[in-house]
Parts: sequence; structure tokens; C-alpha cells
Amino acid sequence: MNNHSFTALVMVIAATWLVPVPIFGQAKSQTKPDTAPPWTLPRTADGQPDLEGYWTTQTFTPLQRPEHLSGQEFYTEEETAELQSQLTAEGVDPLARGAINLEDAGERAQSLYQTNRPTYVHYDNEIWLRTRVPKGLSSQRTSLITDPPNGRIPPLTQGAEQRAAVLRDLRQERRDQRVAGHDGGAAFDGYEVRPLSERCVEWPHNGPPMLPPAYNDVHQIYQTPDYVVVHTELNNNLPRIIPLDGRPHISDNIRLFPGDSRGHWEGETLVVETKNFTDKTRFQGSSESLHVVERFTRVDADTIRYEFTVDDPTSWTSPWSAEIPMVKTDGPLYEYACHEGNYDVPHILSIYRNLEKQAAGNGSR
Repeated sequence: MNNHSFTALVMVIAATWLVPVPIFGQAKSQTKPDTAPPWTLPRTADGQPDLEGYWTTQTFTPLQRPEHLSGQEFYTEEETAELQSQLTAEGVDPLARGAINLEDAGERAQSLYQTNRPTYVHYDNEIWLRTRVPKGLSSQRTSLITDPPNGRIPPLTQGAEQRAAVLRDLRQERRDQRVAGHDGGAAFDGYEVRPLSERCVEWPHNGPPMLPPAYNDVHQIYQTPDYVVVHTELNNNLPRIIPLDGRPHISDNIRLFPGDSRGHWEGETLVVETKNFTDKTRFQGSSESLHVVERFTRVDADTIRYEFTVDDPTSWTSPWSAEIPMVKTDGPLYEYACHEGNYDVPHILSIYRNLEKQAAGNGSR
């Protein structure tokens, strides 16, 4: 390649990266007519909307509306533009998702960057967590929750509060049994109080419903006339295989971490109903009565509108719903082999047993 060709290539790449980042639901500019041909919904060989490909749910938009935005369902266009510029700036830590909850703009800006820069660079943040389109807001909404109108998860029922209290009491019992001289270690003295995600058994975002994870937030969708498969990258379960042939759900006696999914088409929207969860899933405090309805609608070449409604009368005082854009991204998916060499719990417990022996005065190591 000669120098002129190389220079031209660099200019093209630079121009591509300077294109403003679109956000889902943002109105197109009216200052210049749109001369692009109208978008046509792609379809599979059997005539259904084509959802196949790699999609990301990455977003800084929080699930629940921040307290300081109470009563504000949408950001203004000015607020959206300012936040989008701040969140997608060079060097922003894609894991700094809590920054959006800060009311003070200066504190928010500071919290978006790794505090240990420039002496140390987190490799995952610089290499694996970067996507072609920078992580920003999903839309002008101040929360992913669309219903109830306050953008917050409804209060827990009395039964759910009691379930949560059992776990809190167990943890408190552990604290009360602490060995003198090792304050704070009791949280690690038994497997009963360790979360499932620590053992790579179940992740809160896995779904259904699917919530944006902190990283590796890519989903691959496959389609056949009889099945849709949703494979989430950060997932220790098998890909979710969703039958479309009208078969009934499995027996209520069978309970699964991801539940049992069945799908069907309603016009241009894939609707997926999931039940038969185990009470160990505990999605936002749910029980085995959790019932999830998801809706996947291809709205343009680069976006699937993903919506879900969750209901569990034993856990929340009312159902609630959220909307998360799934944006076209690049593959491939990488295996998240969390269980390979995963010895955290045995190590944690063996260390604590050792501390107990030392505290008992026998000096064991």
C-alpha cells in the first residue's frame, strides 16, 4: 500500500469513528431531509422477522430511576446530549455504571474513570469491554423500568419480606458467632450465605428476563421455523432454546434456574412466556412463582426492542415492566467458562476454618 492509499484509509476510519452515537428512541434531526431508502424488515426463509445475529444490551441507563430524578420519566434533549457526551468520552470505565445515579455532575464525571489511572490499566476494560459503539444511554428514559410510572420496582409483599428476613437472620447469626479477633470474617464462614453468582451457578442478569450485565453483554440469536435460541455470553447456563411449536410447559414439579420458556409470534413480535422457576433464582427477590413475558420486536436494521413484564404475587405488590434496546454489535461470542478452576468456595471455607483454629489457640496453619 502506497502512502496516498494509507492516508486515505486513515481518513475514512477517522470519519467513521467521529459519527455521533445514536441512542434508541432519539428523534432524528429535522434540519436535513432523510434521503435514505425506507428500511424493510428482513425475514427468515419461513417468513418470520429475522432476529438473528449478535446484539448488545450495554447501557448506563439504570434499571430503577435514581432518587434525585423522582417524577422525571425522560431526560430533556439537552440533558441527554450532555450525558451522552460524558458517558461515551474517551477513557470512561464501562464498569462505572453507578455513576449515572449521582446527582452532582462533577462527582459523576470523576467516578466515570478508573481512580488508579494512569499507573495501572485494567486489561479487560481496555480490550474486552470495548465495543464498536461506545456504551451510553439506551434512550431518553431515566430508567429501564417503564411501569410502574415511578420507574421503581414495586414494594415486596409481606411474604417476600419474611423470606429476605430469614437470610438476614442467618447472616446475623453468623456475625454473632464471630471468633474473637476476626471481626468481619463471619460472612465467609459458611456456604449458606454466599451468593450463587460467586459459585458461577446463576447470574442475576441471565434471565429471563435479561438484564444488562456489567460486562460481556453480548447475546447471539439463532432462528429456525420451530425454535429460537438466545445465547448470552456472560452465562453459565446452556443457551436458552425456546420452542415455537405450541407445546405445553413442562410439569410444575420440575423447577429450573432459567425457568421453562415457550414462544410464539404475535404479528411481527416474538413473545416468550417463562415459568417453572426454582425458588433459588431469586430475581429481585422473586420466588418460584415468578412469571415472565418477553417481547422481541425488530424496529430497524440495528435495533431490537426488548420488553419484559414480570409478575409474582408472592413477591411484589404488582407486576412491573422494563424496556431495553438490543443494539447490533460484532461477534464472536466468547466462552464464559466460569467453573474451570473455580475453587473460591473451598478456599474461602478452608481459610476460615484455619482462622478458627488459630483463634482457638492451637496455632494451626
